Amino acid sequence: MSTKIKSPFFVFNPKSYLYGEELLKLAKRADELAAKYPECSILVTVPFADIAAVKQTTEKIIVTAQHMDGIYPGRGIGHVLPESIYHAGARAVFLNHAERPMTVAALAQAITRAKELGIETIVCADSIPEAQAVAMMGADVILCEPTELIGTGQTSDRSYIEQTNQAIKAIDADILVMQAAGISTADDVYRTMELGADGTGCTSGITNADSPAEMLTAMVEALVKAHKERG
Repeated sequence: MSTKIKSPFFVFNPKSYLYGEELLKLAKRADELAAKYPECSILVTVPFADIAAVKQTTEKIIVTAQHMDGIYPGRGIGHVLPESIYHAGARAVFLNHAERPMTVAALAQAITRAKELGIETIVCADSIPEAQAVAMMGADVILCEPTELIGTGQTSDRSYIEQTNQAIKAIDADILVMQAAGISTADDVYRTMELGADGTGCTSGITNADSPAEMLTAMVEALVKAHKERG
């Protein structure tokens, strides 16, 4: 199975809302959707302790770590070793999330280490200059997400989405652009993809839904529909 992220893609990011059996159930549902819609990539970000279990019970999703440090095997107690998450089954990683910010030097080193191991990088940026800087570092995916909109249910406006897309693609057309601020419904997914994003994702809109599995399904279906209609 290819673990190269392709457009369109959807990221289910349960953060620390889910773990253990509950997380495995939704990961399996995401895996079913990935098998049903092979034209898109579906990623599930997983707490470190659950990476191996999720990898062992799924086949089609890209298991994604929530963070890693740009270190090499050796000293570094309490840090997240890239080889460790790779061995556990992660083939992508989130870096510089608003809840886990990194210095420029640490981010650059983590991206370098990820490339050495073949781990796809999804790097967060909350402004256009920051997105441009991350593009220069060679991220595989850039998540353009104004920090003030995270978890608010308010999505980025058209101008922000279009401007960030253009700024990143001007530096490297192969970088995929993820827009996910405030995504809480399938309609939000559809609209964001319609505006030109390569992918999107969601946390609380799924974990807090009456039926998380049904909401995950509806969002992936909206992603596929918008991408097809966009041509």
